[in-house]
Amino acid sequence: MKPHVMGWDRASMDVKRVVDVFRVDPESVGNGTPVERAPDPALGTDLIPAARYYSPEFMKLEWERVWTKVWLLGGRSDDIKEPGDYICTDIGKESVLIVRQADGSIRAFPNLCLHRGNRLRPEGLGNAEKFQCMYHHWTYGLDGRLDHIPDLCTFPQGGPPGMALTALPCVEWNSFVWYSLDPGVEPFEDFIDPLKQHLEPYHPERMAWKRDITVEWDCNWKASVDAFSETYHVQGIHPQLKWYLDDVNVQIDCYDKHNRYLIPFAAISPRVAMPSQIPPAIHEIMVNAGMDPAEYEGRVSDIRRDVQLFKREHGPAQGKDYSELNDEQLTDDYHYTIFPNVSVNVHADDVMLFRQRPHATDPNRMYYDIWMFELVPQGEEWPERVRHQRFRHGDKTIGQVLDQDAFNLPLVQKGMQSDYFPGLWIGDQELRIRHFHKVLDDYIYGDGKQPGDL
Repeated sequence: MKPHVMGWDRASMDVKRVVDVFRVDPESVGNGTPVERAPDPALGTDLIPAARYYSPEFMKLEWERVWTKVWLLGGRSDDIKEPGDYICTDIGKESVLIVRQADGSIRAFPNLCLHRGNRLRPEGLGNAEKFQCMYHHWTYGLDGRLDHIPDLCTFPQGGPPGMALTALPCVEWNSFVWYSLDPGVEPFEDFIDPLKQHLEPYHPERMAWKRDITVEWDCNWKASVDAFSETYHVQGIHPQLKWYLDDVNVQIDCYDKHNRYLIPFAAISPRVAMPSQIPPAIHEIMVNAGMDPAEYEGRVSDIRRDVQLFKREHGPAQGKDYSELNDEQLTDDYHYTIFPNVSVNVHADDVMLFRQRPHATDPNRMYYDIWMFELVPQGEEWPERVRHQRFRHGDKTIGQVLDQDAFNLPLVQKGMQSDYFPGLWIGDQELRIRHFHKVLDDYIYGDGKQPGDL
């Protein structure tokens, strides 16, 4: 089955070869991850204004109408297994505690003391029997209720109304915890639709932490979302990936709030000539699947399909249950943007997730969370959780591909602020970027967006 590539005339593109990519029949996937193409939205060709990447006014609108209104990714369920385990996560100027309760449920509330506003816990993970403010020892239960105010009799007005921190919505889904700053937020099921069917077949609960890193980047959070929403930049900033994936025959699907693309891995980009030998990156894919590249007798162009067939046959003996995944998913990158700020690359054996968080006051800065998880074969011991690392861009490497993006994005941010750059000139290969900004506009302006609005 030939993929749809947005109606592009591949003959006029900068490609050397026309590739007929194997795709599974949409009718064959049953209740698994859908593979059929979503209808292309009509989003026009207008510039996306550059000012929304650096304007304090637009940053304020985002805070008031997006960040405080949507569901946000808070962390991983297996980090809060026992009563009293908590995740403290920051978003903009706010900090939120997500806490495992004695009955196994989770609750979330602002990370602050109602007395003088002191933070109850630093960002990170921990366990507590109670949350006691270190300033004056006001003490809160795991449910956010005030258990003790020292010298309460000296407060003629009594304790704060309700004697409890504000309860924030929170849910667990697909091994992750989600929260919202809006007590009246829409039901999570409605927000995440239709991605439950898409992502649950990967069973991320079978995957253990591999990396947990926060990097401070000198760019707007949207510049980072953009960078992971298209493959058009592979031939520019990531030339080595042309011998690892097909950056041309990419299926793009836009839904209500979220979007995705499907990228063939273990493939050679049509932008380069077919090599006579197996490239090192594809060699590694074969080895990780359990194949011996030295014994492989097929063509390089057949490797993607042969890896799929090998993993389908040998996965059970390796302790890997691929029964809910289609053949494409055994090699390819199904990449999703969960609005507003989660980019997730899902694979049969691992998940690479990026959480892009805004700086509290500066639209030219952001926090980039790298969360990587790896499938633990059945019968193998669950590995110890990796340590969280935090540093500024440039202090440490985050891997060749991500280092390339990290080097480039601050330059993009500076260029955005030029008087000679009015906005983003978006092509069809970048449809997900246009869709992302359309959803952003829907939250900020509703249906009444006016031409020229940031």
